[in-house]
Amino acid sequence: MAALTAHSLAPIDWSREWLAPWRVPGESLEATATHTSTAQALQGAAPPGSPRFVPHDQLPAGEAYEAFIHRTGAVPTRDNLHDFFNGLVWLKFPQSKRRLNQLQAAEIARTGIGATRGPLRDALTLFDENGAVLDAPPALWQALVARDWHRLFITERALWQQARLLVFGHALMEKLVFPRKQATAHILRAPGPDPSIPNADAAIATALDAAHLATKPFVPLPVLGVPGWWADNRNFCFYDDPDVFRPRRSPE
Repeated sequence: MAALTAHSLAPIDWSREWLAPWRVPGESLEATATHTSTAQALQGAAPPGSPRFVPHDQLPAGEAYEAFIHRTGAVPTRDNLHDFFNGLVWLKFPQSKRRLNQLQAAEIARTGIGATRGPLRDALTLFDENGAVLDAPPALWQALVARDWHRLFITERALWQQARLLVFGHALMEKLVFPRKQATAHILRAPGPDPSIPNADAAIATALDAAHLATKPFVPLPVLGVPGWWADNRNFCFYDDPDVFRPRRSPE
């Protein structure tokens, strides 16, 4: 496989707030991945007990990606930013990723692969690709659930100093390499205190309950609205954009 080139990784700005929890392993992995394949770089950084990272062409034709990981303990990996970030999450949150994979594989075994994934697999994929975990004071949670953006980002702005937001989804990380105002995470409430602490992996894995996830308990959050994450949001007119900061839909 061709290596990820230095050019292809150059846009990653590890100083961004959303990449702060990933900076140390990410920079090290980036340095290796620029002169070898992504799978080799990830495998070289993997501690004992981690999944193996293999070239994507080892995934047999016709076998579901998640089923292959569950059967073999190997993660098919391409040389692109999407799989680079996916591997990074596997390295930092192996229990959470393994739990997501176990639930995916169980559903595949139960229902097979069809035109639709079903509510549980939809939820698992949504969190895996685009999820984030938020620990925040109750007032912020109430405003977020209500989509009361003025209260969330302006009235209660000071409370964000007590909040911690961890970007988990690898597709979301990839999107944020080129930040756009529309970038929206699907938020899962943190199961413990600070989601950036080392034992967060076990707590998140435990919180990934099939029945709960099937209800799609996620709340959308345009992440560039988070105070301190984007300079433009210091001007509160930033939030006067109904195409991004949408009101909550009324029940039908």
